[in-house]
Amino acid sequence: MATFDVLLPVKNGLPYLRESIESIQQQTFSDWRLFILDHASTDGSLELADRYAERDPRIVVKSCSPDLTFSQLLNLGLAFCDARYVLRQDADDISLPYRMATLAHAFCEMRDITLLGSQGFVIDAYGKKTGRFDMPLSPERIAAISFFRIPVLHPSAALRFSDIARFGIQYGEDFTGAMPDADRLSVPALAEDYFLFGQLALSKKCRNLEQRLLAFRWHQNNISIAKEVDQTTIAIGISRYLAKTFARIHNTEEFDPAPFCNHGHKLVDMKEQTDFRDHYSRMKTSLIAGLSDSPELRRELAFRNCLNERATPPILRRYGVHAFQAGVDRSEWYTVKSWLLSAEMPRYFAVPTRPLVEID
Repeated sequence: MATFDVLLPVKNGLPYLRESIESIQQQTFSDWRLFILDHASTDGSLELADRYAERDPRIVVKSCSPDLTFSQLLNLGLAFCDARYVLRQDADDISLPYRMATLAHAFCEMRDITLLGSQGFVIDAYGKKTGRFDMPLSPERIAAISFFRIPVLHPSAALRFSDIARFGIQYGEDFTGAMPDADRLSVPALAEDYFLFGQLALSKKCRNLEQRLLAFRWHQNNISIAKEVDQTTIAIGISRYLAKTFARIHNTEEFDPAPFCNHGHKLVDMKEQTDFRDHYSRMKTSLIAGLSDSPELRRELAFRNCLNERATPPILRRYGVHAFQAGVDRSEWYTVKSWLLSAEMPRYFAVPTRPLVEID
């Protein structure tokens, strides 16, 4: 049994796959096994993976059915695992050499944490650094933020394997057991990571490390770019489902987080509605009752309060005060900036104000 089992799904990822695999081989921590889950590639990815497996016995290649959804593919990968920790890696991303060593140490120090993510760098299609990604750190901040956007970047994530069975963790499925069977949400693809991480965040089992452990490749073939509207629509549905689950678990008033969500650093057009002060009041009361008051929750609510009235002057005025008092958070600023830049333009998509988004 290895310390880390690495799940690396790939479908036609040949341009970057070699560099991704070698970033695992070059880890300073050597006790790992890499599962390459080939999802019916036709570009030579499977053949390349097989060549690496022939030379390194720690690499195992699984040829998987094209009929599997992405959630099913990842769950199949979880079924192969038996290591102490399960690490995610995308076929176009790069793990920095000390990633596993840092995570192994952190898991030993934080025995109550199920999921660990990290900070990282953003690189382009040619491997050039173009920026960085910053994720919330503490379990309290992650719990608060999980209603509004993904709290952990998926390729940076690692799970404690013993908790996967303990909590019944599955991609794309509700494992909280809080909702009636007939009402349970299933997410086959596009936001299966957000659904998993959001559920764990509600129990404050997630943390992001301060270290930058991953180079995240941003290019035109990213799902977040290619299927932005579909992914955002599904993410809004998950946000609403998490809020319903939370209210049911803690016996608090239900609220709609959609007007305050910033998936992909964008606000969504709630059709003709622009005043969400009543929504915010209910949300604030419910979150404080269920999560307990904390500086992290107060900070998160302070930013969402900036979005109460969907018009440029109040958003800009409130955000200015918030940034002065709490400091500038890059995700918050990108969200406000995106809204200001598009204020006079048609919104790229709209969601209804009440019904939960249905996912087939």
